[in-house]
Amino acid sequence: MLPLGTPLPLFTLPTVEGGSWSTQQLEPRPLLVLFICAHCPYVKHVEASLSALAQDFSSELQMLAISSNSVITHPQDAPEHLLAQKQRCGWDFPYLHDVDQQVARSFQAACTPDPYLFDGDQRLIYRGQLDASRPSSGHPSDCADLRTALAAWKAGQPPLLQQHPAMGCNIKWQP
Repeated sequence: MLPLGTPLPLFTLPTVEGGSWSTQQLEPRPLLVLFICAHCPYVKHVEASLSALAQDFSSELQMLAISSNSVITHPQDAPEHLLAQKQRCGWDFPYLHDVDQQVARSFQAACTPDPYLFDGDQRLIYRGQLDASRPSSGHPSDCADLRTALAAWKAGQPPLLQQHPAMGCNIKWQP
């Protein structure tokens, strides 16, 4: 896992709408980077809780989503399907397509969903599971682990010592 305190990797990627987005556009406030995709059952399981998180923290947290899956092996994760997912979920945060998968590699991202929380100084303070729910668990996602990390940050506390690795579908690397 990417070590805590790691600076945010800098990048520019295409958006699912056809433009581009760059880390140079960031404001000096916390940033949540989510490696997600359209087809993964783990991502589908957390879509509503990500929407709630975006709404609950809209004034203090920047969010962006990145899909790094190969569209050669998983055409259902092509930008038009990511855009449909974004529109269906009502997400207003940027959704980016990591075509050459270099951004995923720079984050050491392994699965979807895979969240990375950076503080206002763009230093990593959390990387791990959103919460302990799973698609077949019968429990809805609430982003409890991520919300705990955000609460610690807001209280001026150091990053949580106990951080469980993200769980989900493996990123689909280019063949």
